[in-house]
Amino acid sequence: MQPAILFDDGKGQLSPLTDLRPVFDIRTGALRSMERLRLVLQLKIVALFVPDDMVDLTLDRLNIQTNEIPDIDGPILVINGRCPIPLPQIKELRPGQAIYEKASGDPVAALLQPEAARRFLTTGDDDHEHIEIDDFVLLSRPWHVRAVRDWTIKFDMEILKKRKSKRPPDGVHIIGDPGDAVIDPGATVCPGVTLDLEHGPIVISSGAKIRPGAVLIGPVAVGPNSTIMEQAVIKPNTAIGPVCKVGGEVGGTIFQGYANKSHDGHLGDSWVGEWVNFGAGTSNSNLLNTYGEVSCRATPDGPNERTGEQYLGVIAGDHAKFAINSRIMTGTVVHTGAMLSTSGPIRGCVAPFCWCTDDGERLYRYHKFLEVARSVMGRRDIEPSHAYTDRLAWLHAAESKRLADNFQNA
Repeated sequence: MQPAILFDDGKGQLSPLTDLRPVFDIRTGALRSMERLRLVLQLKIVALFVPDDMVDLTLDRLNIQTNEIPDIDGPILVINGRCPIPLPQIKELRPGQAIYEKASGDPVAALLQPEAARRFLTTGDDDHEHIEIDDFVLLSRPWHVRAVRDWTIKFDMEILKKRKSKRPPDGVHIIGDPGDAVIDPGATVCPGVTLDLEHGPIVISSGAKIRPGAVLIGPVAVGPNSTIMEQAVIKPNTAIGPVCKVGGEVGGTIFQGYANKSHDGHLGDSWVGEWVNFGAGTSNSNLLNTYGEVSCRATPDGPNERTGEQYLGVIAGDHAKFAINSRIMTGTVVHTGAMLSTSGPIRGCVAPFCWCTDDGERLYRYHKFLEVARSVMGRRDIEPSHAYTDRLAWLHAAESKRLADNFQNA
């Protein structure tokens, strides 16, 4: 296997996706980017490189040597974690060559001797042969997960279809080729479930449970220990990470994991971080009434940008909470830790740790936020680590400073 280092260069504006994980740890399809790159390119990931403020959290999450070059003989493949697509050109690299994205000028991957890799990762040294590619391959905005979603899910399903599978149980209605239903022996699919395989496979992982009356329309991936609720309709190009509860109507949405949308309501063309909760009846719009291109703001103070997308729902950062019957408008970006309880629609870009009610907006007090976070995570028998809470505190302090600076400059 090829020794490889994945790196997070910290470029672009990818918050909230990268607030609590390095960029290569984002679920960009049915798999996280690092899983896809490793499996397709047959990599042995020997180290990770991340911005200094992410070192402790990365070590805590992934337990892989971080920001150090291992002692290896021979060339190391260095890959930008903002590239979720295992390009065939990467496998064709020769020692001393590097691929660059033409539009941004940023490196995508390089095959370098260990000392050259160290200089490349620590100083940005580019003393090697450049190969430019015209294609967009590096994520730089939150909505780019939507731009690559269909491709990555299709690719991932080809990988996941090779898993061990049991026959669909009696009472499960199959539409299409039963061979496209991959049901882990440890999964439960109840009688009365419909699996529609005419447009793509359905993969149901170990410990997952599909409750009676649910309809799944492939391609769909249901992660380990996740539950699809009664009467749910899960539409194509949906990928649900581990330990989620999902109900209502959901389509074209990626759940990082540990999220809860167990009640009725529509969620489409969205990305959902960990520990997000959608209250009963919450729905989002994923298409403008004009059928036009969706514009978004990546940051609260940033400009509106054209996304190139006609269908785009909500980007919901980790620990975001939505009250019952929330209405989320097209192309909304909700940052980490926001608490939303308004009778009016949620739109635009919601700041991190924003406590939003009909009385206005204020900063969510950190100690109260952490108390709620511990309670929510404790329900899944998870205790946040020191690295995790330190990162949350760092993010909260950064938002507090932003608000203070804006107030002084007003």
